[in-house]
Amino acid sequence: MIANLFHRGKSYQIDFFKPIDISIPLDSAKGRVSAWHVEPVKIEPVVNGNWVGDVNKGGSVNFRNITFNPHGNGTHTECLGHISKEFYSINKTFLRYMFLAELITVLPQELDNGDFVITKKMLQEHLKDTDKPEAVIIRTLSNGLNKLTHQYSNTNPPYIQKEAILFLNELKVEHLLIDMPSIDKEKDDGQLEAHHAFWNYPEAPYLNKTITELIYVPNEVLDGAYILNFQIAPFENDATPSKPLLYKVY
Repeated sequence: MIANLFHRGKSYQIDFFKPIDISIPLDSAKGRVSAWHVEPVKIEPVVNGNWVGDVNKGGSVNFRNITFNPHGNGTHTECLGHISKEFYSINKTFLRYMFLAELITVLPQELDNGDFVITKKMLQEHLKDTDKPEAVIIRTLSNGLNKLTHQYSNTNPPYIQKEAILFLNELKVEHLLIDMPSIDKEKDDGQLEAHHAFWNYPEAPYLNKTITELIYVPNEVLDGAYILNFQIAPFENDATPSKPLLYKVY
C-alpha cells in the first residue's frame, strides 16, 4: 500500500506493505544476545497442580510465564525514567509513533586507552547533507550476524562521546537508535554522560525523547532517509521491548 505523507512542508511516499524490521526479538533459545550480565530469557509453562500450560504436555492451552530484562535481553526503547530520580514511563513518553529518520553507518574510532567511540565529527560528516531528522539510527561496523547472538557483558562495546550527543541535541534529534547495548561506556562509574546529555538531565529534562538500543540493521538496508515507526509493549516502566520498523522513502 503506497501512502503519501506530508511533514515539515515536504511530501514523502512510502510503501506500508514493505516494513524493515530492525529489532532483535526476545527469545529463550540458547546463545541469544545479552548485556549487563542479565539471565537469559525464560519462557515457561504455568504449572498449577496437575495442570500444565503446555498443549504438548497435556494442557488445554499454551499458557506461559515470561521472564526477561528489557535493557539486556533484546531491542528496547527507554525514556528519561532510565536515569531520573523521578518516575517516567516509556508508555507515556510518545506523543506519536512515526518519525522522519536518517540511517547512518559508522566505523567507531579507537582511542589511546583502547575504547572505540562514535565522535561528533563522524555524526557531522554523515548528517551534514540531510534534512534535520527527528530520529537518527546508528549502525556500527563491523555488522555481522553475530550481533544477534553476541554476549556483550565485560566486552567494553563502542559508545557515543558526549560531544556527539550534544551535536544531536543541536539538530533537535528526538529519538536515537543504536546497535550497541548502550550509548555510554559499559563501565564508567555510573556517570552515563551520554544519557544525561541526551535528556539534558537534571537541568531541563527533555521528556519526550527516547533511546533505543540493541537494534540490528541488515547490511542490505542502505543508509539514507526512512520513516521510522515505533512499536512498543505498553509497560509502565522506564524501558520496554520494542520493534522499530523502517519504511523506505520514495
